[in-house]
Amino acid sequence: MSGGAARRYVAAALGRARARGPPPLWEPPPARHLRALGTGAGTAALPPLLLPPRRHLSSRNRPEGKVLETVGVFEAPKQHGKYETGQLFLHSVFGYRGIVLFPWQARLYDRDVASPVTEKNENVAGHGSKEVKGKTHTYYQVLIDARDCPHISQRSQTEAVTFLANHDDSRALYAIPGLDYVSHEDILPYSSTDQVPIQHELFERFLMYDQTKVPPFVARDTLCAWQEKNHPWLELSDVHRETTENIRVTVIPFYMGMREAQNSHVYWWRYCIRLENLDSEVVQLRERHWRIFSLSGTLETVRGRGVVGREPVLSKEQPAFQYSSHVSLQASSGHMWGTFRFERPDGSHFDVRIPPFSLESNKDEKTPPSGLHW
Repeated sequence: MSGGAARRYVAAALGRARARGPPPLWEPPPARHLRALGTGAGTAALPPLLLPPRRHLSSRNRPEGKVLETVGVFEAPKQHGKYETGQLFLHSVFGYRGIVLFPWQARLYDRDVASPVTEKNENVAGHGSKEVKGKTHTYYQVLIDARDCPHISQRSQTEAVTFLANHDDSRALYAIPGLDYVSHEDILPYSSTDQVPIQHELFERFLMYDQTKVPPFVARDTLCAWQEKNHPWLELSDVHRETTENIRVTVIPFYMGMREAQNSHVYWWRYCIRLENLDSEVVQLRERHWRIFSLSGTLETVRGRGVVGREPVLSKEQPAFQYSSHVSLQASSGHMWGTFRFERPDGSHFDVRIPPFSLESNKDEKTPPSGLHW
């Protein structure tokens, strides 16, 4: 694809986004299209990445004519191996610009690909009569460009990575804005000649420019120290996925630590959930139904409208919604499972299973965490 064709392609995509109403910051070409471009011998160079200039981001009073500027050049997505610290990327689902800090190796339990026979000594998560073997899958800790946060806030929380506060209030939490976890297949890599291509308050604290490196952004000692000190509360270890009637639910639980409250121990977890509509039919989430089992023997049922105060619509144009929430138990472990109820355009409803997942505390934790360490 020539540079001019690429500009017309992205411009057309942005035009479609504007026609749908208040647009996201940008709309990338499909991942499969980018992969087809290739970078091997005999292939053309990948097209430049174009984004609207900041002065044209408002959906009102947008001038006619050119509203795109070059911010970088697409690279071929990696089919094998990991992306390095400092890799610039576009999120293939939510469309934001970001940069990789470091990878996590997780166990993915995909209930849509259940193994008929479970071998011994494997990590196994059971769901009724279905047993699923976990497969190693790469995720990345990333920074989100602050300029893009307003345009994705209706689809993905930008303050979803939370921590226990460093004081006596056992329920106090705080978040680092613009910190996220991204699956390997959601990375659309690109390169830029800008020495500060991502706007985030931690960018220059964690990374520095080195033109002799590829990618040219390398970790500072502060990033390495931050990762090491906060590893227990940042670590992503298990990912659970299941699809019901073309709605895929992905759950990632995180242990946050323990606090003492009224002469008892309270253990905290956060969990990130992504809902994806794999079909063309528009559906809307209406209700949630959770079952929460604690090792202490209690079973709690939680029902409510929507999630985090919203009832998101999943359509072909906006197929995904991602949010985070929290749960606390007076026991060091437990399980959660449940359903989401969706509504179709004709008013009928159907339930989507939430894959069961474990809530496990860090067994080797010598002292409870005392907030995020810098």
